[in-house]
Amino acid sequence: MTPSRHTDGSAGDANYGTIGANYARYRRPDAHIAARIRDAIGDARTLLNVGAGAGSYEPTDLSVTAVEPSATMRAQRPTDLTPAIDAVAEHLPFDDGAFDAALATFTVHQWPDLEAGLAEVRRVTRGPIVVLTADPARLTRFWLNEYAPEVLAAEGGRYPSMARLLAALGGEARASVLPVPIPLDCTDGFGEAYYGRPEALLDPGARLANSAWSFVGDDVEQRFVERLSADLADGSWDARHGALRAAPEFEGSLVLAVGRP
Repeated sequence: MTPSRHTDGSAGDANYGTIGANYARYRRPDAHIAARIRDAIGDARTLLNVGAGAGSYEPTDLSVTAVEPSATMRAQRPTDLTPAIDAVAEHLPFDDGAFDAALATFTVHQWPDLEAGLAEVRRVTRGPIVVLTADPARLTRFWLNEYAPEVLAAEGGRYPSMARLLAALGGEARASVLPVPIPLDCTDGFGEAYYGRPEALLDPGARLANSAWSFVGDDVEQRFVERLSADLADGSWDARHGALRAAPEFEGSLVLAVGRP
């Protein structure tokens, strides 16, 4: 059965026709994270990028085929990248073993059927499947849990556990999970990217570019803004977390899961 889709084609639980309009402005690929992804892809020459969005982390030295169901996200792809195909992970229009490697960044938690999606990706991929995602068991390391626990609870309920993800990638004998430290100047504006720059999350656009905020009410968002603003003004945030402003890296929930044939 083809997954139900939003009006702009988004196939997951988040409607990128609503939240994705300025996604590319806030979610720019970070060079440190990109290097780790490229290392995991290895010596592949052809790459399938599933749930490709606006094209973040697509290596420019490979022949890339991108799949993205959201028209809003496809429209934001830079002109130097190949246009994305309108398709979903569970139903890929490619022959068996068509690609050397596959990539999925910040997307598997959106897939209606994770196991079917990764089985389909494996069908068309000869080599590694590289998944950039978050470990839900590590989400509460982020100070946002003090201000808007509902957001992290919503996020944690959407991300697959590492045990489930490893199983879907072929089990521990064929798959592994590696933590990805987040740099202080991270240019990819997922929530934890602001671990040492709390003021940045007061920008409504920065929150909108993180789909978890779309699953909580306006009251949660208003409370977050009011309390964080007050704590920044009186120094309470810095008294508790100020050391993060100078921490070069933060080991939060970001991970790379790599499955091999």
